[in-house]
Amino acid sequence: MDRVHGKDLVDDKIGEYVHIRDPEDPELEIFDKPLPFCGCGIGWFSFLLGFVFPLLWYASTILYFGSYYHKDPRERSGLAACAIAALVCTIAVAIALLVILL
Repeated sequence: MDRVHGKDLVDDKIGEYVHIRDPEDPELEIFDKPLPFCGCGIGWFSFLLGFVFPLLWYASTILYFGSYYHKDPRERSGLAACAIAALVCTIAVAIALLVILL
């Protein structure tokens, strides 16, 4: 049976997650569960698919500003990339509309 710092991993199971604790800093916990969407997470999946459907960037931006990444901190970078992509897309559309209408 796997043991971490003298404790059985089976004792620490909560749902499908297994906590691996750092004895010096209990806030540093790693979840041994793959991210959804083939392991890349909701944020990066939305970022890549956003090049085809840009509205996904805006939906992921809402998740980012709604602090969805507190559920799983590994999602933060992908959601932040979507927020940046949504900003760049908005600026590009605004400039394109100004050029077309003026």
